[in-house]
Amino acid sequence: MKTLADLGDVRGQRVLVRVDFNVPLDGSTITDDTRIRAALPTIQQLSGQGAKLILVSHLGRPKGEVDPKYSLAPVAARLGELVGGHVTLAPAVVGDEVTALAEDLAEGDILLLENVRFEAGETKNDPELAAALAGLADAYVNDAFGAAHRAHASTAGVAEILAPKAVAGLLLQKEVETLEGILAEPKRPLVAIVGGSKVSDKIGVLDRFLDIADHVIIGGAMLFPFYKAQGHSVGGSLCEEAGVPLAEQALAKGGDKLVLAVDLTCGESFSADTAVQVIDGVDTPEGWMGLDVGPKSAARAAELVKAAGSVLWNGPMGAFELPPFAAGTRAVAEACAETDAITVIGGGDSVAAVTQFGLADKMTHVSTGGGASLELLEGKALPGVEAVR
Repeated sequence: MKTLADLGDVRGQRVLVRVDFNVPLDGSTITDDTRIRAALPTIQQLSGQGAKLILVSHLGRPKGEVDPKYSLAPVAARLGELVGGHVTLAPAVVGDEVTALAEDLAEGDILLLENVRFEAGETKNDPELAAALAGLADAYVNDAFGAAHRAHASTAGVAEILAPKAVAGLLLQKEVETLEGILAEPKRPLVAIVGGSKVSDKIGVLDRFLDIADHVIIGGAMLFPFYKAQGHSVGGSLCEEAGVPLAEQALAKGGDKLVLAVDLTCGESFSADTAVQVIDGVDTPEGWMGLDVGPKSAARAAELVKAAGSVLWNGPMGAFELPPFAAGTRAVAEACAETDAITVIGGGDSVAAVTQFGLADKMTHVSTGGGASLELLEGKALPGVEAVR
């Protein structure tokens, strides 16, 4: 990839930076500013070098129309606090007023464009919108790994227009180099953990891991199509029917490499105050739901993680958001925190889990891109990354 170093001297240049400020909001209050903080190294480096920064991001799904509840005003305010200076919020994404604001920027100034998805052309990679965005700047930096798997106007179209002055920011560079590096030359043994609710959502990454990993641990509701394929009863557990034949294929391919739970923690309903029982085995009783792996399985997963050279974790072991069913995911998170292995956490739920347990800073790398990290791990080319190669 081309990186910030390839831009050379940026003093006095207007640099359009695609960031991922798609943060969770409670009304106008940001409840988690992790994504804003993740962009700070690139923003501060460019600003410190005298660049005139024009930031572009999406927030939510306004579907190509102006919707005040998706305004980036709270983001502009929070970013200003974090950088210790004023951040100007543009009244729109493009247009005469925006152009005037961009032309009036002084060295080190920061202008944040309004939500780029207020423009219908963003998700269509509209050439006119891409050209309008490119017209604001002399160079382009993509630092939005979370949006890099989309060929949108602000991630792909504008990069093509501003090439060769289109490069990866520090966050995008770190994400891609870390994920591609661990796939290409992992320190072994490589332990992959794949969890979540549907086999069909993860079959691509599961198939890739079965090719390259030494052990592949399955967790979450993904387990139940595997059990059903083996002839076990799943009770009232969430079991994706379309996932059963996919699980059969994975079982045939993976053999001893696949690590399934040998015991389960079950509940009568999906709630924090439900009745709970641990099943020594994997046949879920009628009227019960498997909501976490059992203690034996959690201990086995932790043992493999601690003995690993590299760990790739995508998806929780159970319904960790409910305290009675958090033990399996917590065991894996704590093992990742304690191991000497390289630990890479990808996928929204895994990231949420290590954050909830206060262990995110103990991991080698915590990815900011859910869908993007999943697609990269599958081996797919990401449009936003390819545009800055």
